[in-house]
Amino acid sequence: MASTQKFFFLLLSSFAIIRMASAADPDITSDFVIPSNVTAPVDGNFFTFTGFRALVGAPLPPNFKVTKASMAEFPALNGQSVSLAVLEFPAGTTNPPHTHPRSAELLFLIQGSLQVGFVDTTNKLFSQTLQAGDMFVFPKGLVHFQYNADAQKPAISVSAFGSASAGTVSLPTTLFTTSIDDTILAKAFKTDVATIQALKAGLAPKP
Repeated sequence: MASTQKFFFLLLSSFAIIRMASAADPDITSDFVIPSNVTAPVDGNFFTFTGFRALVGAPLPPNFKVTKASMAEFPALNGQSVSLAVLEFPAGTTNPPHTHPRSAELLFLIQGSLQVGFVDTTNKLFSQTLQAGDMFVFPKGLVHFQYNADAQKPAISVSAFGSASAGTVSLPTTLFTTSIDDTILAKAFKTDVATIQALKAGLAPKP
């Protein structure tokens, strides 16, 4: 391959890699996208999500819970680059460190207080204690967490995403429940296999 051709080939390959790495929602060329399995004409029902109705007036769950309105639950979001989630934090519960590979997260606290934070690519921690009415943004792809440190009162927040399918990568789950070899994890965390196995046992699904 001639040097000029090789240069342009490498340049185009780089653009393709950058496009894949950006992991953003693709642009659509129509007003909205109707799933292929929908044959009848759509009406307002198609653009309505009722999945949050069950939260109104319901008791708080015993553990941290996320209720999502992403493309999986609400197909009308396909191509719209938006989604929403309601996060419920009983007293003393946490949303463990995780990332959203395809979107930033804009969290709005509507009840209680939350300790929140994220770590940037220089390993600097940015943290804050939020009160009801506060908002906090977690930049796209960065590791972040939320924690209700109040031992008595619950907290409830709403998170908005700039993707119909932001994705969630939970660090504890990804590292310790996906069959990564114990020796590799022990070396990575500078500990021993027994400690890794104890962590895996603690995160294993309860029967």
